[in-house]
Amino acid sequence: MKIKIIVATHKPYRMPEDPVYLPLHVGKEGKKDIGFEGDNTGNNISVKNFNYCELTGLYWAWKNLTNADAIGLVHYRRHFVSRENKHGKKWEKILTGKEIEELMSKYDIIVPRKRNYFIETNESQYIHAHPKEDWEKMLSLIKEQNPEYSTSLDNMRKSISGHKFNMCIMKREVLDEYCSWLFPLLEKIEESQQTKNRILGHISERMFDVWLYANEKKYKFKEIPIMFMERQNWLVKGAKFLWRKLVN
Repeated sequence: MKIKIIVATHKPYRMPEDPVYLPLHVGKEGKKDIGFEGDNTGNNISVKNFNYCELTGLYWAWKNLTNADAIGLVHYRRHFVSRENKHGKKWEKILTGKEIEELMSKYDIIVPRKRNYFIETNESQYIHAHPKEDWEKMLSLIKEQNPEYSTSLDNMRKSISGHKFNMCIMKREVLDEYCSWLFPLLEKIEESQQTKNRILGHISERMFDVWLYANEKKYKFKEIPIMFMERQNWLVKGAKFLWRKLVN
């Protein structure tokens, strides 16, 4: 099985040594070269990176990695964790190509372990941090285009957890189906936007779960832990979370 996992980055950074990983400079169009493959070659939407975030990398992989049997997206500082090396150093814990191939022999999709908000639903958390109009546009578009997704859509809105960061690994045919659904919807949301400020990269995280659970009888998925490669200041993150909730 030929596997390619793009590592979305916008700056020079240490990358996994396993050859299944392909560092990709997302939003490269018009930017200084940092020594990695750019998402501005072939069929691409690199110029939309400010609004689409890492999704310009996913789009590039979908359109240009035509020989891959499985394609994935991770971040320069977020990676899926290997279960076979729980006690090693961080860079030794990253999921290997061999492990990915074994997982893909059993599952169609690999996703990050769910992130919990505890006191917020997906809907309220999004609206507290982003324009409500884009959220409502997304809801109306899915209801109109995929009425059969209504249960999955409602469950996503009310849930206090979800699969975040747009990270995933999918078999090629599954990725084709997902991206063929996702990107046309994002384009329609984009057309109605008054401001373009990384919104589509965030809203797509919620849309992913709508699609995932609407298709869970069709495709088998597996949750895998992820690891942040840098230190996180949870006090600052928590303060920002509470500020958004209280102020809005």
